[in-house]
Amino acid sequence: MTGSLPTALRRLALRRLALRRRRQAAAALASAALLAAAPDVGAETAHELVETAMRHEEGNGVPRSLARAYELYCEAARAGSPEALMRIGWMYAQGRGRPRDASIAETLFRRAAGAESDLRDRLPDCLQPPYQIVAYDEPEPEPARLLARAPATATAALQLPDLLADYPALQRGKLAGTVVALAREHRLDPRLVLAVMRTESNFDPNARSPKNAQGLMQLLPETAERFAVRNAFDPVQNLRGGMRYLQWLLAYFRGDVTLALAGYNAGERAVDRHRGVPPYPETRDYVQRIRALYPHDRHPFDARVTEPPPWLPLHEAPRTAIRRASYPAD
Repeated sequence: MTGSLPTALRRLALRRLALRRRRQAAAALASAALLAAAPDVGAETAHELVETAMRHEEGNGVPRSLARAYELYCEAARAGSPEALMRIGWMYAQGRGRPRDASIAETLFRRAAGAESDLRDRLPDCLQPPYQIVAYDEPEPEPARLLARAPATATAALQLPDLLADYPALQRGKLAGTVVALAREHRLDPRLVLAVMRTESNFDPNARSPKNAQGLMQLLPETAERFAVRNAFDPVQNLRGGMRYLQWLLAYFRGDVTLALAGYNAGERAVDRHRGVPPYPETRDYVQRIRALYPHDRHPFDARVTEPPPWLPLHEAPRTAIRRASYPAD
């Protein structure tokens, strides 16, 4: 019996080592999945996202919105920002714009401090696998399900229209893949994004308008600053900023594509003043051109992003739900 004790201890030690390695492997896979969920952004961009989120959280120079702050913190956390993890943790610890959840807060504080991941860790939804958006009560068939887990290059699976026909063939796949990946991250139909890009800049990352709108999605300097875009001529930063604005407009106008497009061109305040598409020839032509490429009246939206304008009739806003996508085990 005494001679078998060292053997038993060795077996116990080996089992513990194997369990630790399995946990480390699982944590590595989780980290890889988290980083793969969004295209790479640099540390400076992540810091800018955190700074913008803090302004929204405190209402410092921008409308106070805990939902917008949370969204930006999540984006920065996916880019590897410990500060963003800490701030999301405090939101869950204090019930500040999120349901109070001490276990999620503890996980985020541990991750922010660089502690090893644990299989029992609980992460917030925005740091878990992608979502799909489902819209209900729409008056006509719509692209209600966004293909949240489609490969970035699988444009055929998304049945994208031939919006890139005039774009150089060697670069077409890369651009389309980037648009699909970022559209998935921002819960947008990539067909709508491509239609906006084609109308705005004809896919020219160096485009500049007489009004100083810049880049692929023609961001004005104030819009770029509003959505944490440091360099509007950087294609990925420009796409992120334009998609954030488009996502915000769709939430503000409760999924009405026409109003969101009018807001993108003329600004949401102009749409508010006229309680509809402003009577500007440029804006009306702009909306018609994009609607010819993207004929759907409504688009799924996240009601948590922002409140609608008071004048928008509630009956015009379809009910929406955001739920975790259900996938087979990998």
